[in-house]
Amino acid sequence: MCGFAGFLDPYRRARSPETIARNMAATLVHRGPDDDGCWVDETAGIALGFRRLSILDLSTEGHQPMVSQDGRYVIVYNGEVYSYLEIRRDLDAEAGWPISWRGHSDTEVLLAAVVRWGIARTLDAADGMFAFALWDRQERTLVLARDRLGEKPLYYGWCGGAFLFGSELKALRRHPAWVGDIDRSALGLYMRLGWIPAPHTIYRHVAKLPPGCTLTLTAAAGYPGAEQVRPYWSARQQALAAAANPFQGDFQTAADHLEALLRRSVALRMRADVPVGVFLSGGIDSSTLAAMMQAETSRPVHSFTIGFAEPGHDESSHARAVARHIGTEHTGHIISEADVLALVPRMPMVYDEPMADAAQVPTCLLSALTRRQVAVALSGDGGDELLGGYPRYEGIPRQWNRLRRVPPAVRSLIGGVGEAVPAGGLNAVSAAFGGRHRSYPGYRLRWSLRNRGAGGLSELLRLHHERWRGTPMPVRGAGAALTAFDEAVSWGGDAALSLMVLDAVTYLPDDLCVKTDRASMAFGLETRLPFLDHHVAEFAWSLPTEFKIAGGVGKRVLRDVLYRLVPREIVDRPKQGFTVPIDRWLRGSLRPWADDLLAEDRLRREGYLDAALVSGCWRDHRAGRRNWQTEIWFALMFQAWLEQTGLGPAA
Repeated sequence: MCGFAGFLDPYRRARSPETIARNMAATLVHRGPDDDGCWVDETAGIALGFRRLSILDLSTEGHQPMVSQDGRYVIVYNGEVYSYLEIRRDLDAEAGWPISWRGHSDTEVLLAAVVRWGIARTLDAADGMFAFALWDRQERTLVLARDRLGEKPLYYGWCGGAFLFGSELKALRRHPAWVGDIDRSALGLYMRLGWIPAPHTIYRHVAKLPPGCTLTLTAAAGYPGAEQVRPYWSARQQALAAAANPFQGDFQTAADHLEALLRRSVALRMRADVPVGVFLSGGIDSSTLAAMMQAETSRPVHSFTIGFAEPGHDESSHARAVARHIGTEHTGHIISEADVLALVPRMPMVYDEPMADAAQVPTCLLSALTRRQVAVALSGDGGDELLGGYPRYEGIPRQWNRLRRVPPAVRSLIGGVGEAVPAGGLNAVSAAFGGRHRSYPGYRLRWSLRNRGAGGLSELLRLHHERWRGTPMPVRGAGAALTAFDEAVSWGGDAALSLMVLDAVTYLPDDLCVKTDRASMAFGLETRLPFLDHHVAEFAWSLPTEFKIAGGVGKRVLRDVLYRLVPREIVDRPKQGFTVPIDRWLRGSLRPWADDLLAEDRLRREGYLDAALVSGCWRDHRAGRRNWQTEIWFALMFQAWLEQTGLGPAA
């Protein structure tokens, strides 16, 4: 786990390219506190900067940027290829004798595979989480690549004739040609969802490389639009193939196979030359991983949890019960308001662009706690999206089954009526006749009609994820921005599978993986996600929905695996999730901070958000007339980011 940044300057306009690359990489010291490096070819206009967190091969033989033994390729690489030992064995076998390896890092193996096999076969063999930039000195070609399910980040864009790329946006901002214009359409997506879907970013000239894709750019074709983005693995295509070739065994056989896949995934992700621990909430996903980890070693695994003082938000007692049973060495911490007050203003620096998953705060605190004892931690992200853990995977299909009986033209008419509802007027009439603002009848009616006018499952899932429901667009001047939610989807006619795959290509990489990666890397901690092994994902998509969801119970097949490891009574309880008491924080210790950021005159002066709408919602929330905690948190995270970046009023 590391961080990298660089640029291709085809016209060689940059002065002191090594200094620029080092300055870009220096912004990523939190991702790589152990070592740094830089490689420059001024004649080609390429510069690569790197920061290292030493996990495999702690010696100098793991130093990056790394040049292949034949001298053709140079790589900067963030992440882990867990299958590197197997790839190394295959390379030795194909050579007919053991290759003269310099060290035992996965970076060296990845480079050797590219030399012998090429990019396509290497990526096919790479089981892991990664993002890398590879320069071909012979062809003068740059290749960027990102892992299949989007665990590791990779940004790119053209500024002033230079092609910039890196692990985080803050690195790109350090290039002297940087232009940081806010994309209002992307901001509109953020204010609705709380995260920005790929390929969009908060900036107009910068994109996220989608998961499972490569980008290729030659120095000879150095102009905006010359880069070619292609998928080498597609969640959509893999899910379609799985639906066309579904698993044929019974439930117990499915559980056996899932257990075997997860045990393999956990064992691979325990490979490290530093201590490895686990995030343990006491829920289904993390308890399964912790139990499997403990079975892999004779020493107690270090497990970590964060709790809250409020009983309705606290799962720490469940985590302790699981830890006692499986024998981990457990560390817990109850979050105080002082912890929150100290951390929240730092969120824009951690997340680099607006991001408003409220679990970001406890995830940061959990990462800080964990890093005091270990350098690597396994996390249960992905289990819900792959194995049906959310109630929406039952609820939305039921809603769609009712809607699909209504002719499309009628649904479209209903949706149009929803858009035309004078929500503000209805709210005012309700208030005038003594109605409580808490109900907001205009917004509720508009939202209800929009749902009934939905054109398909994709739109229903987007409406589920959206906040500011029924309200006007809270971003001034925001246009439409296409996302995966705008595409029609159907996986073998299975509505629940369609929703899970949609979440796997949107919510999972652009919210959950971002939350976990940035929170952990802010404290120099590497997190690994065993559920996002692509073999696990492909198997999960092949399973009948009833193996995953039935009778209001999600993750059925995973529960069966867990019950083999931990007594059912310890872990069998309603899903709680990582819920966060944002409402209490906003009305308590965070109120002065929020008052400043959401002042109506400030919002109007800055010119991005609808000042009357946002400040009015904040007043209503503060007075207890309605709970707008989620929407207010979205606005606050943008406002805090805007203040930290110093972009000032809109042009």
